[in-house]
Amino acid sequence: MSQQPEILHLTERALWDAAREDGTYEVSTRGRTLRDVGYIHFSTRAQLPRVAAFLYGDDPDRDDLVVLVVDPALLDAPVRYEAMPPAGEEFPHVYGAVPVSAVVDVEPWGGAQAPR
Repeated sequence: MSQQPEILHLTERALWDAAREDGTYEVSTRGRTLRDVGYIHFSTRAQLPRVAAFLYGDDPDRDDLVVLVVDPALLDAPVRYEAMPPAGEEFPHVYGAVPVSAVVDVEPWGGAQAPR
Protein backbone atom coordinates (compact mmCIF):
# COMPACT_ATOMS: atom_id res chain seq x y z
CA MET A 1 0.00 0.00 0.00
CA SER A 2 1.16 3.52 -0.70
CA GLN A 3 2.18 6.27 1.69
CA GLN A 4 -1.14 8.04 1.06
CA PRO A 5 -3.87 7.09 3.54
CA GLU A 6 -6.45 4.63 2.32
CA ILE A 7 -9.86 5.98 1.41
CA LEU A 8 -13.10 4.11 1.97
CA HIS A 9 -16.40 3.79 0.18
CA LEU A 10 -19.51 2.09 1.58
CA THR A 11 -21.63 0.34 -1.03
CA GLU A 12 -23.99 -2.52 -1.67
CA ARG A 13 -22.37 -5.86 -2.43
CA ALA A 14 -24.35 -6.20 -5.70
CA LEU A 15 -22.94 -2.87 -6.95
CA TRP A 16 -19.40 -4.00 -6.14
CA ASP A 17 -20.00 -7.36 -7.85
CA ALA A 18 -21.20 -5.54 -10.98
CA ALA A 19 -18.11 -3.30 -10.91
CA ARG A 20 -15.85 -6.33 -10.72
CA GLU A 21 -17.44 -7.61 -13.92
CA ASP A 22 -17.15 -4.19 -15.63
CA GLY A 23 -13.62 -3.45 -14.40
CA THR A 24 -14.51 -0.07 -12.85
CA TYR A 25 -16.65 1.23 -10.00
CA GLU A 26 -18.72 4.32 -10.84
CA VAL A 27 -21.31 4.76 -8.06
CA SER A 28 -20.89 8.08 -6.26
CA THR A 29 -23.22 7.54 -3.36
CA ARG A 30 -26.49 5.77 -2.63
CA GLY A 31 -28.62 6.07 -5.76
CA ARG A 32 -26.26 8.45 -7.63
CA THR A 33 -23.49 7.77 -10.11
CA LEU A 34 -20.22 9.38 -11.08
CA ARG A 35 -22.00 10.74 -14.14
CA ASP A 36 -24.72 12.33 -11.95
CA VAL A 37 -22.38 13.95 -9.42
CA GLY A 38 -19.02 14.33 -11.18
CA TYR A 39 -17.03 12.46 -8.53
CA ILE A 40 -17.25 9.47 -6.21
CA HIS A 41 -17.73 10.13 -2.51
CA PHE A 42 -15.21 8.52 -0.17
CA SER A 43 -14.44 8.86 3.52
CA THR A 44 -11.68 8.23 6.01
CA ARG A 45 -11.96 5.34 8.46
CA ALA A 46 -13.00 7.77 11.22
CA GLN A 47 -15.74 9.31 9.04
CA LEU A 48 -17.20 6.01 7.87
CA PRO A 49 -19.68 5.34 10.74
CA ARG A 50 -21.23 8.80 10.29
CA VAL A 51 -21.43 8.36 6.55
CA ALA A 52 -23.15 5.00 7.01
CA ALA A 53 -25.67 6.52 9.41
CA PHE A 54 -26.36 9.33 6.96
CA LEU A 55 -26.76 7.10 3.91
CA TYR A 56 -28.30 4.03 5.49
CA GLY A 57 -29.78 5.39 8.71
CA ASP A 58 -33.00 3.60 7.94
CA ASP A 59 -31.16 0.25 8.11
CA PRO A 60 -27.48 0.62 9.07
CA ASP A 61 -27.12 -3.07 9.97
CA ARG A 62 -27.76 -4.31 6.42
CA ASP A 63 -25.69 -7.37 5.73
CA ASP A 64 -25.42 -6.56 2.00
CA LEU A 65 -23.12 -3.57 2.59
CA VAL A 66 -19.38 -3.70 2.06
CA VAL A 67 -16.54 -1.23 2.51
CA LEU A 68 -14.23 -0.75 -0.45
CA VAL A 69 -10.72 0.07 0.72
CA VAL A 70 -8.90 2.01 -2.00
CA ASP A 71 -5.23 2.87 -2.33
CA PRO A 72 -5.19 6.39 -3.86
CA ALA A 73 -1.82 5.70 -5.51
CA LEU A 74 -3.52 3.10 -7.72
CA LEU A 75 -6.09 5.55 -9.10
CA ASP A 76 -5.91 7.19 -12.52
CA ALA A 77 -8.22 10.01 -11.38
CA PRO A 78 -7.41 12.83 -8.96
CA VAL A 79 -8.40 12.65 -5.30
CA ARG A 80 -9.41 15.95 -3.70
CA TYR A 81 -10.29 16.51 -0.06
CA GLU A 82 -13.19 18.94 -0.11
CA ALA A 83 -15.30 20.56 2.59
CA MET A 84 -18.92 19.54 2.76
CA PRO A 85 -21.59 21.77 4.28
CA PRO A 86 -22.80 22.49 6.84
CA ALA A 87 -19.82 21.71 9.11
CA GLY A 88 -17.16 22.09 6.45
CA GLU A 89 -15.57 18.72 7.20
CA GLU A 90 -13.29 17.59 4.39
CA PHE A 91 -14.06 14.32 2.61
CA PRO A 92 -12.05 12.61 -0.13
CA HIS A 93 -13.64 12.73 -3.59
CA VAL A 94 -12.37 10.78 -6.59
CA TYR A 95 -12.91 12.61 -9.87
CA GLY A 96 -13.21 9.60 -12.12
CA ALA A 97 -13.97 5.91 -12.26
CA VAL A 98 -12.24 3.64 -9.75
CA PRO A 99 -10.51 0.67 -11.38
CA VAL A 100 -11.22 -2.52 -9.46
CA SER A 101 -7.45 -3.01 -9.22
CA ALA A 102 -7.29 0.07 -6.92
CA VAL A 103 -9.55 -1.68 -4.40
CA VAL A 104 -7.04 -3.36 -2.11
CA ASP A 105 -9.58 -4.84 0.32
CA VAL A 106 -13.32 -5.37 0.66
CA GLU A 107 -14.59 -5.47 4.23
CA PRO A 108 -18.01 -6.50 5.51
CA TRP A 109 -20.03 -3.73 7.15
CA GLY A 110 -22.18 -3.76 10.26
CA GLY A 111 -23.91 -0.67 11.65
CA ALA A 112 -22.30 -1.12 15.07
CA GLN A 113 -18.87 -1.48 13.48
CA ALA A 114 -16.34 0.84 15.06
CA PRO A 115 -13.47 2.44 13.18
CA ARG A 116 -10.24 0.50 13.46
